[in-house]
Amino acid sequence: MSYDDVEIEDMEWNEELQSFTYPCPCGDLFQITKEDLRIGEEIARCPSCSLYITVIYNPEDFNEDKSKGKKQGNIIQQPQQQIPVA
Repeated sequence: MSYDDVEIEDMEWNEELQSFTYPCPCGDLFQITKEDLRIGEEIARCPSCSLYITVIYNPEDFNEDKSKGKKQGNIIQQPQQQIPVA
């Protein structure tokens, strides 16, 4: 069972760890990477103890498909598609 449910907005981006972090009661940090979030992972684990939290976030905010569109902020821009006309 998850120790807590935490919204991504309440977590901090840690440049050194390249992860979103949140304080763990043991004194370390729960951690989850952007790549984890992109693939749908929602569990942030503490590397020092057995606790973990469930991260509440919008998966669309982390979707990034470089071949189909460019991510700008939280919006994915899709290229214009040509529609054949008879």
